[in-house]
Amino acid sequence: MKKNIRILIAKPGLDGHDRGAKVIARALRDAGFEVIYTGLRQTPEMIAEAALQEDVDVVGLSILSGAHMALVPKIREVMDSHELGDVPIILGGIIPDEDKPALEAMGVRGIFGPGTNTEVIVSKIHAMMGDASA
Repeated sequence: MKKNIRILIAKPGLDGHDRGAKVIARALRDAGFEVIYTGLRQTPEMIAEAALQEDVDVVGLSILSGAHMALVPKIREVMDSHELGDVPIILGGIIPDEDKPALEAMGVRGIFGPGTNTEVIVSKIHAMMGDASA
């Protein structure tokens, strides 16, 4: 029996806008993923701990505050310290094009802006996880 992909959706930092994260979480659930939504105002430590405890395959971050260049490196660092270096990060939010290469160099495997079709996100995650059957 094939294991469903487990994905953690988190809202790091002080950003209080979670509608997009909830829409993505529901779309991923409807596409057959096991989704863990951590809620608002998560610290890097809380995100890494949840990823570890839930044994997730992917961590999805939603950042609309503009703090992605501060939060993503810290989250990656804490995840690495929890031996989660092989767990890919995907990122949604308002991400300027000039920041994308640096984020990708940090290991962000997918960056999705507002209005991205959820099917594109689902396909990217399946491809990232090597799931050719999806």
